[in-house]
Amino acid sequence: MTSSAPKKTKLRARDLGLDLPGTPGAWNAISDVGGIHTGHTTLIETEPRAGRRLPVRTGVTAIIPHATAETPVPVFAGIHRFNGNGEMTGSHWIEDGGYFVGPILITNTHSVGMVHHAAIRWMLERYPGTYGTGHDLWIMPVVAETYDGVLSDINGQHITVDHAIAALNAAKSGPVAEGNTGGGTGMITYGFKGGTGSASRVIEMGGQSYTIGTLVQANHGIGEWLTVCGIPVGPELHGLTNTAAASKPSVERGSIIVVIATDLPLLPHQLKRLARRASIGIGRNGTPGGNSSGDIFLAFSTANDRPMPYLAPARFTLDMINDELLDPVYLAVVESVEEAVLNAMCAADDMAAIRALPTADLVHILARHGRLRA
Repeated sequence: MTSSAPKKTKLRARDLGLDLPGTPGAWNAISDVGGIHTGHTTLIETEPRAGRRLPVRTGVTAIIPHATAETPVPVFAGIHRFNGNGEMTGSHWIEDGGYFVGPILITNTHSVGMVHHAAIRWMLERYPGTYGTGHDLWIMPVVAETYDGVLSDINGQHITVDHAIAALNAAKSGPVAEGNTGGGTGMITYGFKGGTGSASRVIEMGGQSYTIGTLVQANHGIGEWLTVCGIPVGPELHGLTNTAAASKPSVERGSIIVVIATDLPLLPHQLKRLARRASIGIGRNGTPGGNSSGDIFLAFSTANDRPMPYLAPARFTLDMINDELLDPVYLAVVESVEEAVLNAMCAADDMAAIRALPTADLVHILARHGRLRA
């Protein structure tokens, strides 16, 4: 079965009554940042194909800044590698140039090349007035990954160009499909089913409202580490469930990709500092960042939109938030990353022997500790 957005029926972390801080946006998602669209292609098959050990359970997630613009819009960005056993293409130029152009896509580890190829094709088709006009322009897509080979036939390389383009073409504003969806379809988080999650925060600065939105592809953590609202719930939750041995590794072998978006006017050095705070956000849920984990974080701003460099003037006038005012922004990043991981787990469904987070048990434990909203 292939779908773009599985029907959402489960309560998110905040809706369960968890005592999560901060003020979310309307959808509590990365799409609360104006102009950002998200889309997914999800592939779930119930039986292995002929000669294969596992079924196909994988997909592609797309995030498009300035989604309705008729021409490509460079966006300032910063990147942070918390633990580097993973991939995010385009990262060298983001590090040096401080921006990227085009969409961000997330998939499984063995499909990065195919999705990269598809992203270039989509850009060529989406912006015919920009590319192929004799200006010798190149396209450097941002494609990231986490490993879904425990649950999916990753070595079969089932993601095609059409799957990636379908995720891009399905991108829209509004709520983000979470859990077993898109690139997060086959992911495991803290020994439970993980996947795609999103959250946002709204803050006031200088008399104006701004939004920080986060999307994660969560495939990390050991069950014993899981911490929710400051309470180490992992040991008790895993004691209550018949959790498969595959979900109880002795070392962390998963990864997490975090994408942070904002409409705050921030420059690349500031966005790199935002990306770095995602380390604290994922740490709140218990992970120290294992040796085999790929924890790669990207932050970008939709403010200061400007033309492609070859069309830009010699000098720019840019807006920039005073660094002295950024503490609430850092806090918003940490809070939204923490909540996005929980949303990924709360939305996920059982997949094979990997159980979904038992949210009723989680609520019961947190109630005992006084960590539900009054």
